[in-house]
Amino acid sequence: MTKTYISDLSKLVGQEVELQGWLYNKRSSGKIRFLILRDGTGIAQCVLVKNNLSEEVFNTFDALTQESSFKVKGVVKQSDKAPGGFELELSDCTIISVAQEYPITPKEHGVEFLADRRHLWVRSSRQHAILRIRHTIIHAIREYFDSRGFILFDAPIFTPAACEGTSTLFETDYFELGKAYLTQSGQLYGEAGAMAFGKVYVFGPTFRAEKSKTRRHLTEFWMVEPEVAFNDLNDNMDLAEDFLEFIVQSVLKNNMEDLKTIERNISKLENVKKPFPRISYHEATEILKRKGIPFDYGNDFGAPDETAISEDYDRPLIVHRYPSAVKAFYMKRDPQDETKALAMDILAPEGYGEIVGGSQREDDYDVLLARIKEHELPQEAFDWYLDLRRYGSVPHSGFGLGVERTVAWICGIEHVRETIPFARMIYRITP
Repeated sequence: MTKTYISDLSKLVGQEVELQGWLYNKRSSGKIRFLILRDGTGIAQCVLVKNNLSEEVFNTFDALTQESSFKVKGVVKQSDKAPGGFELELSDCTIISVAQEYPITPKEHGVEFLADRRHLWVRSSRQHAILRIRHTIIHAIREYFDSRGFILFDAPIFTPAACEGTSTLFETDYFELGKAYLTQSGQLYGEAGAMAFGKVYVFGPTFRAEKSKTRRHLTEFWMVEPEVAFNDLNDNMDLAEDFLEFIVQSVLKNNMEDLKTIERNISKLENVKKPFPRISYHEATEILKRKGIPFDYGNDFGAPDETAISEDYDRPLIVHRYPSAVKAFYMKRDPQDETKALAMDILAPEGYGEIVGGSQREDDYDVLLARIKEHELPQEAFDWYLDLRRYGSVPHSGFGLGVERTVAWICGIEHVRETIPFARMIYRITP
């Protein structure tokens, strides 16, 4: 018999199939017993009728404990009352492995208890739904860029120098060559790709050694970074809002059941359609002033500031033209006001803060060299980066989107630790 998955059952009503999986739950009603099987693609109710089975098969019910593995054979029936909408009237049930007493029970558990058992916690319905949505988001990211002529351009994880300053780098010894660092961003390499292919995206893990314990921070996270030759700041904002709309609509199209499982208010997501409102940094500071929130003009926004600025909007908000003093050395300055960088952030609604950060890049060799010196960065480590300005420099721009913050926002999750299979934070590196 061909191996079948629960996700296929809607096409197999009336047919006999074989399923394999784990016990999600069970209940008994006299001569009829019910096993709820999960196989990773869904859940299905398996019905054992005493008069139709041998005593040995019927009694497998008693032996099976939560998360025991087993396989069943039976005829598929549609049932509105059954979890998942389908059930199997069993002709056979075979135990594969009887699980020991499962540590995660329906009762309330503390976060640390669950985090210590993350390898088991990911089996729960809520975590399952969140990680399925994460899968859709990552698929949508690739689909968006792949279908629009972007080339995936893989950047190295080991780098010889910082992209955005050395204070948040993980350092390691690299053989006889000295120090190397885990990448903060693949952007600089993405710029090399854009000069070769026109439009590329870098997608992979990045690392920040920030000693931050906020609900928005991980030390290891995934980021996608498109980079496009001949794009200015306005083109960059257009691309980012189109991209974000595509991701959110993909989740609404493909993950309605998962969104129901985590009780997400989808009306908040249905509003995520372009155009997004756009305001300058100066206008954003005026919002803070109007709301009576203390803020020193010229600083970057903190999480409470971002929440206050974006809370009056029902969709993501683009803030552009930040003070150049608080932005990275590679960001081009506004020719109309040298104190401003041609930078933009996208703030998610509902208090989720920055999910996209980007800019137009400095394309002038002399200016970029002066910035590298000004920031006291090692020029030799950036000589290859300067080559991009020596040989055919063009205006170009790009941005980075953090996958975990995006998952947190779309799912409506309080903390990013649930948005990745195994979270790495300053106080956690296990399991």
